[in-house]
Amino acid sequence: MTGEPKVRTVLGDLEPAELGVTNAHDHLFFASKLLPGQELDDPTEAAHTLLDFKARGGAALVQWTPYGLNRRTRELAWMSEEVGVHVVAATGLHRVEHYAPVVLGRVIDDLVHEFVADLTEGTQPADRLDEPRTGPRAGLVKVAGAFHTIDSHARLTMTAAAVAHEETGAPIAVHLELGTAGLEVVELLCGKLEVPPGKVILGHLNRNPDPQLQREIAATGVFLGFDGPSRANHATDLRLFDGIEALVEAGHGGQLLLGGDTTTAAARNQPGASYLLTTLAPRLTTLLGGDVVTAMLVANPARAFATSWLK
Repeated sequence: MTGEPKVRTVLGDLEPAELGVTNAHDHLFFASKLLPGQELDDPTEAAHTLLDFKARGGAALVQWTPYGLNRRTRELAWMSEEVGVHVVAATGLHRVEHYAPVVLGRVIDDLVHEFVADLTEGTQPADRLDEPRTGPRAGLVKVAGAFHTIDSHARLTMTAAAVAHEETGAPIAVHLELGTAGLEVVELLCGKLEVPPGKVILGHLNRNPDPQLQREIAATGVFLGFDGPSRANHATDLRLFDGIEALVEAGHGGQLLLGGDTTTAAARNQPGASYLLTTLAPRLTTLLGGDVVTAMLVANPARAFATSWLK
């Protein structure tokens, strides 16, 4: 790769040092057929969420909503500019279960083209792929594993993500279903497909609270996302503190990222994305110290989402 690393935001490329306190995995907009009636689809509510996050000390938010799930990148751009919070958008593809067949069918045969175009030219709504790409560029590729395995859909999308990374340098963020199949994903992406571990972010490690497995995954060099505290009723998210503390003690504090992962209208208010800064960060500071937590919120995401873009 050539050139200095930059974070690709919806308002353009940014010096990593300018990113600031970062919610490394969240959703201002999201809609899935698996969550009827819980769509995040209101720009006013999304703007209020971003304003509240800024008021709590937040400076950047990474939205992991990929193609076809209501990512609304144009709205992300104007909100970022008006509110004054850096926002990173995603290309990529989620698990097949989230999509209506007609939506998936528009891109499934040429995923590399779709991913690369989103990253280098601009984004567009999933129902208007024949229109010019007037939306802002994406800054990462988001894909997903299946429960305890990598199914054929996941293998297809991860392979396309690896090619898109090779062509652009983009980071790859991976939804691990209930935190499972982490080592299998690393073996595929970083082993077989030769994506550098430092360009891979695995999400939801807190939902599979196996300390030995988490250490094995961390030993590969990938970034690990602990990103579910906005869902207060998710039992395994309560184990987030134990997992983070163990990984820091094992020397992996520089690989940890924190996020809210708000995916439903209910989660937006119970307790919402700002919980990351109002509750989670202070509790972690008491447990681990301020310098460690600041690294998770500032230095680590600056490295995880920055790359020397090839296009």
